[in-house]
Amino acid sequence: MTHSIPLTLDINGSPHTLSVEPRVTLLDALREQLQLTGTKKGCDQGQCGACTVLVDGRRVLSCLTLAVQAEGCEITTIEGIAGENGDLHPVQAAFLEHDAFQCGYCTPGQILSAVACIREGHAGSDAEIREYMSGNLCRCGAYNTIVEAVRQAAEASR
Repeated sequence: MTHSIPLTLDINGSPHTLSVEPRVTLLDALREQLQLTGTKKGCDQGQCGACTVLVDGRRVLSCLTLAVQAEGCEITTIEGIAGENGDLHPVQAAFLEHDAFQCGYCTPGQILSAVACIREGHAGSDAEIREYMSGNLCRCGAYNTIVEAVRQAAEASR
């Protein structure tokens, strides 16, 4: 018999207190307990990247991360990257400008991965962008426009 444990997660700059079983993933805590449904559940096996969030600024597959592992860390979801005044993050704006999505299911994970890719300094060329974004799959095949959007956002951040 598993018991729930109290947990406080810092998500998008705000503390959230919840009670979870130790085996609950960060993805399920975000979606099911906190109703932050922008983070998508794709394969639930760490292969597609749809569940990518930032933990202390690093890309993390939230389907493979236990919620308890993220306690004390700064978690950023797609809901938390726009400006406080509602202005889109430069990566979000570039994705819109380049139509870097089709169905949109992978887009939140793609955008958060792109934010980290640029921050890590891995957006110097299209080949480098493709390499460092390779953990995020797009079933619609919007890769060319995703690369264009990441390149534009990276150039704007320099």
